[in-house]
This record gives sequence, C-alpha cells and structure tokens, in this order.
Amino acid sequence: MTRRSLLFASLAAAAQTKRQPNVLFIATDDLNCALGCYGHPVVKTPNLDRLAARGVRFERAYTQFALCSPSRSSLMTGLGPDTTTIYNLQKHFREAIPNVVTLGQCFQKNGYYVARVGKIYHYGNPGQIGTDGLDDAPTWQHRVNPKGVDKDEEPKLKFGTPERTGIGSSICYYASPEPDEKHTDGMVATEIIKMMEQSKDKPFFLGAGFYRPHCPYIAPKKYFDMYPAEKMKPIELVEGENSIAPPWAYFTTPPNWNMSYKTQQEALQAYYASISFVDANVGRLLDAVDRLGIADNTVIVFWSDHGYGTGEHGQWMKQTVFEAATRIPLIFAGPGVKAKGKASPRTVEMLDFYPTLADLCGLSEVPSNLHGKSLRPLLENPNAKWDRPAISQVARNRNNAKKSLMGYSIRTERFRYTEWDGGAEGVELYDYQADPKELKNLGNSAAHAKTRAELKSRLAAITKSRGKAS
Repeated sequence: MTRRSLLFASLAAAAQTKRQPNVLFIATDDLNCALGCYGHPVVKTPNLDRLAARGVRFERAYTQFALCSPSRSSLMTGLGPDTTTIYNLQKHFREAIPNVVTLGQCFQKNGYYVARVGKIYHYGNPGQIGTDGLDDAPTWQHRVNPKGVDKDEEPKLKFGTPERTGIGSSICYYASPEPDEKHTDGMVATEIIKMMEQSKDKPFFLGAGFYRPHCPYIAPKKYFDMYPAEKMKPIELVEGENSIAPPWAYFTTPPNWNMSYKTQQEALQAYYASISFVDANVGRLLDAVDRLGIADNTVIVFWSDHGYGTGEHGQWMKQTVFEAATRIPLIFAGPGVKAKGKASPRTVEMLDFYPTLADLCGLSEVPSNLHGKSLRPLLENPNAKWDRPAISQVARNRNNAKKSLMGYSIRTERFRYTEWDGGAEGVELYDYQADPKELKNLGNSAAHAKTRAELKSRLAAITKSRGKAS
C-alpha cells in the first residue's frame, strides 16, 4: 500500500470511528415566548439567552395542537394529530398506531443511549408527578420520575380562580422558601447531569422534561422577588375583543375568568417567576455540557409543547388557535447549526423536530412517513427559501353544547386562517403585518376573499395528507 493510500485509509477509519452527536432534548410545559432572547421587556432568562446566542432561534415556530398530550404525541411520532388520533389527555397513541417508531426508538436503532427525566410525553401536571404518566416505555431505555417539595407545598397554594378546582387547570401560585434543588424541576436538572456524566461510551439522546411554568406556579421565592406584583402590567381587554371570532375560538370564558386586576398582576408575577426558575435549571444543564467538554458534539434543542395565553383576548392557558397559544419558543444549537446567534423568520412546526434531529445526527432507518421536514437549511441560513406553513388545531366539546368539532388553523409568515367545523361554524383571518394583536378578523372581508380561498385550499390539502377524514 502506498503512502497516499495509507493516508486515505487512515482518514476513512477516523471518519468511521467518529462519534455521532449527542442530543440534549430540553422540554418545558406551557411556556410561551416570554423570554429575553425573544425580546420580552420584563422576563429575565440569561441562560436561554446564551443558548440562543450559540444557536438559531425560530421566531415563527408552532405547535400542532394547543394541548399537552396531542402536541407531545405528534412531536415524538413525527405524525400529525389526525394520524395519532390524540385529541385529549387520556388516550395513548399506540391504541391507534401500535407499531409506530418514535423519535426515541429511532435513536435506539442507531446505537444511542436513550433516556429521559421528567415530562416528555404527557403527565397530568401536577397530579401525576412522580409517576410514568402517559409515557411510552419503548421510547426509552431508562426513565426517571422525580417528585420534589413542590408536591408537598400544594396545600399552601393561593387560588386566583377559586371556581376552577383542578390545580393544573387553575390560576394558582406559591412562592416557596425551599431551594431550587429540592423542587421537581431542580431534580430533573440534577438527574440529567448525572446521566450526561455517566454516558461516555456511546452517543446519548437525553430528554430533560421540565414541569414549569405549568400551573401551579410554584417556584423558589427568589424568583418571585424578581417580579414585584405591583409592577406587572396585565393586558387590557379592548372593547369587543372577545367577540371578534366565532364563540368556538375562546377557551377562557368569561374573559380572564373574571380575575381582578390585582389577581392578574399576581398571576403574571408567578408565571414569570416560574419561567426564570426553568431558565436557571437550563443554565445548570448548559454549565454541565461545557464542563464535560461535549458542547461541540451535542445538539441542544429547547422547546415548549405549546404556547400560553396570559390575557390576550381575555384568554389564559392554551386550547385556542390564537397566536399566544400556538406559537412556541424553539432554539437549536450544536453540530450542524452554522448560523450562531441568528433568528429565523420562517414558519416551522413541531413535526419538523424528528426529521431535523435524524438529519443532524446522520441516522439511518428513519421512518419514511414523517410529516415534517428537516430544518437543516434554516440552521445553516435562517433566511433560506422556505415555503411551508404551520398547521395547528384544537378540539371543542362543550358541556353546554350538543356539538363537538375541530378548529383548524394555517399560519404563514403573514397570515393566519382558521375554520371551525370546516367553516360551517365560522372562519377567521388575521393579517399580522397590519394587525399583530389579532384585533381585526378579516374572515368575512370581500377584499381578502382571494387570500382566504388560497389558505383554505392549502389547509385542506395539508390536513388531508396528514390523515384528516375527508
């Protein structure tokens, strides 16, 4: 063998033995884009800001379904909610698609150690903290279900909506005297750090599932102190704002659940405190990645399962297809992310996570039926050509109504078109260039008939391709 041949053989051998990238998959529960790196004027998130500075932040990323289990099931299978048929918090996706290869299973097939701590699939939060919840055992090789002091502190909660008796679906909060590490989310960070320290022999995929800022808003008191309640400024409801859309569009009725201005201030204080608490725990993970010297070979993804209303249109929480509930924070950093510190204005979906991670990590045996598309072009050039809208949906089954129906929404970079029961129960159209707060519904505007028809057609084609019954 010649000297040149030996050199090429050596390079080839080195390429074959090069370790595939790790994945640190960081999830939060009920987090909107109230982050410093997204330009929020109040919330302090220095650790997520530094993650964004070394990655790509997506300005227009959207959930498939503004509810925990449907969105997480869709993300982890790479299939839309009409294929998984998950529209509530009870049914497991394997009832409909028992042989689906989840994101975690795909990584296992490619030789990865795959584990999670906390909430990646749905848990009843906070009721099922400390259990497997609605998890999927085949996805993981190892699972840890922490249970912190916040569970013991639930009797001390203050309720801003006393008529809503379910803790996880009410506005309730408590400033805890206990330190970060004793809380469930602090335990999530501690356990993930241990897993990173122990996973040295082969590449890992670790899911770090934080439970905050989901209600109850329990966080250490020092985070509450960062946001004095009297300085919080609740969103003022514009006259007629909660009737610009069909009745089905609204989840919070009456608007703001009749919370007083002071209660809304306290709710914002507690929600923001919970966000900063999550940020501190993300910081612990980033510090560990740096300390272990694996930053250059670890793909880090930060995401929330859906957005969260804090008074827009008088709406709180999720379960709408307004911007506040469907838009999510999304940051990618690490190998393959070339545009460091940049923001992408392109419209992307949670369905894109699966193919993106498979692409960045060079996986083989990737399912061919995934509904999303790899975001690699946008991680290299955030302004690259990209003509893919985002589809979000939400189910309605009102106790006082005899009808159940679905609302589907298509979001482009400029517009959102929404239809209820195929349009039979009303439509919405918003032009975010002229109306960023969704205060003017153009659903019946003759001047926008062409735009409305084009979006309706695109929505129908995409939902049909993803399993919607015709």
